[in-house]
Amino acid sequence: MNKKPEKITKDSTVKSALSLAHGPEILAKHKFPCLHCPVATMEIGTLTLGQVCEMYGLDTEALIKDLV
Repeated sequence: MNKKPEKITKDSTVKSALSLAHGPEILAKHKFPCLHCPVATMEIGTLTLGQVCEMYGLDTEALIKDLV
């Protein structure tokens, strides 16, 4: 049975976005800072896309639109 993919929202974790086939590419396109941060690798399962976008002034809506 195929598992339905998780819906990506501002409350989705960074880990869930990275698990998408195109996730890393889209996050890099939006200059998402956590991709190379050693601290973020420890928190990747709890940090949400919305939290990171807010901290770094990124456009959450544009990021989510590109991810879905």
